Order: sequence, then C-alpha cells, then structure tokens
Amino acid sequence: MAEITASLVKELRERTGSGMMECKKALQETGGDIEAAVESMRKAGQAKADKKAGRIAAEGLIAIKQAPGAAAMVEINCETDFVTKNDDFRAFVDAVAETALSGRSADLDAFLASTMVNGQSVEQNRRECIAKIGENINVRRFARLSAAEGVLGSYLHGTRIGVLVELEGGDAELAKDIAMHVAASRPFCVSAEQLPAELIAKEKTIYAAQAADEAKGKPAHVIEKIVEKIVEGKLRKYFESVTLLGQPFVKDDKQSVGELLAARKAKVVRFERFELGEGIEKKADNFAAEVMAQARGE
Repeated sequence: MAEITASLVKELRERTGSGMMECKKALQETGGDIEAAVESMRKAGQAKADKKAGRIAAEGLIAIKQAPGAAAMVEINCETDFVTKNDDFRAFVDAVAETALSGRSADLDAFLASTMVNGQSVEQNRRECIAKIGENINVRRFARLSAAEGVLGSYLHGTRIGVLVELEGGDAELAKDIAMHVAASRPFCVSAEQLPAELIAKEKTIYAAQAADEAKGKPAHVIEKIVEKIVEGKLRKYFESVTLLGQPFVKDDKQSVGELLAARKAKVVRFERFELGEGIEKKADNFAAEVMAQARGE
C-alpha cells in the first residue's frame, strides 16, 4: 500500500475537483492507487448524478459561439444562481457551446452523445460536472445555424437571453440589430404565414365573440358586417404584435422590422431565441430542507 501523502491527495483533488476528505478516503480504499481512486470516484459521481436528476434546475447560463459560416447557442441549467459563477461550471458551458458550434447533431440525444475535445461525450462530462459541483446540471437545448452565403448574427443579453439570426442580404451590423430586437420583443415567428392555423382560428373565435358582444342590439346583417370588420382589424394588429416583420423596430419605432429589412434589401431566413429557464416550473425554496439534504449527502 502506497503512502497517502498530501501531494497525492492534492493531485487527486485537481483531477476530480472533489473535496480533500473525499479524495483521502478514496485513496485509502484503493491502497494509494490514484488511477483506481479516480475510477472509483467517477463511478460514485455517476451515482450522485442519478440521485440529483430529479431536482429542479432552472438557473444556469446561455452561451453563444460564432465562427465564419456558423453560429451555435446552448442553454445549460443548474439549481442555484451561485453555481453560475463556479469556474468548473462556466468551463463546462463554454466547452459544450464549442461542441455545438463544431458539431452536426440532429437532436438533443445525438448532441448529448457527441464527443467533446477531451474525448468524452457531452453526457459524460455533464455527470462529472455534477460530481464536482454537487448540483443537478442539465444540458437543456442547443441550436446551430449555418450559412454558406447568408449573414449570421447573434446577441447575448447578459447570460439569460440569447438569439441567433440568419439573414439573406444585409450585413453583420444589421444581423446583430435584428438579433437584439428579437431578444427584446419576443416575436413568435418571422411572418404571419408561419403562424399555426389553429392559433389564428383561436384568435378569430375570441375576437368574433368580443365583436358580437359590442354589436348587441343591432340587426343581424349589420352585426355580421361589424364582426367581420372588427375581427379583420384585430387580427392585423395581432399579426403586427407577434411576428418579427410586423413589430416596430426597437431602435426606431417609426418603422417596422419588415420596413427596415426592405430598405436594406435583406430578408430574415430564421431565428432562434432562448430565454433562461422559460417553461421550467420552479418550486418554492425551502432553505431548511436544502441544508438537511446537503447534510445527508443527497
């Protein structure tokens, strides 16, 4: 059995990111064999990751990477805002974003199985990050745009809202302005033609009911015309509010985004917008329970 020296414990800490006592214990259990200790701790880390998988992770970071002809964005979640400042977590997020930029994964499952620069998959690195940090961590989603001839732009608002945009025509400055607008105004899609038919039908039903209520007491043929006109006007305003082309441009609300693009002879091909934690149901914090769980090593 090799002597468990301070330098051996230090080396194991550097390689695994685990605590001193945990490293010392692993070395004692493996007779001072550092490689066996690393393997043992990685296995334990996998168990920890499985144990923490059910815990809600709604904080985190959005990261963007861009290169000539390609741009990628990822959302990676953790349980607390405190972890977003952790160097290991930030390095993991950065490396995952680089993997998204250089890869061609068709969906999230394929992306999690893809290989990162250290030779391990995104999923393996995620589990090891959980073991180091002690919180549930999720690679929630990714997006990648590529354009051989088009113009790509991106905008990151802090680390909580990210946007990628692809233009046909225009330039990098315009692409960034459009990305900034998407971040601020949250358009549902580029144009009215892309709105789902069922969504339009639902809006029409609501507007028709509102208009019929306003026209109560008038002859039936008059009500029909009034309802038709009101529904048409309200739908037009709805399209302007939810589509990128219809919205007033955030840097000059005297023109719509559509008018700006027409003046610059450019077209938005597509965009991706991520907002941190959107759609994740957060639970109320219970600090006492959290402390007890940590004390029990959960």
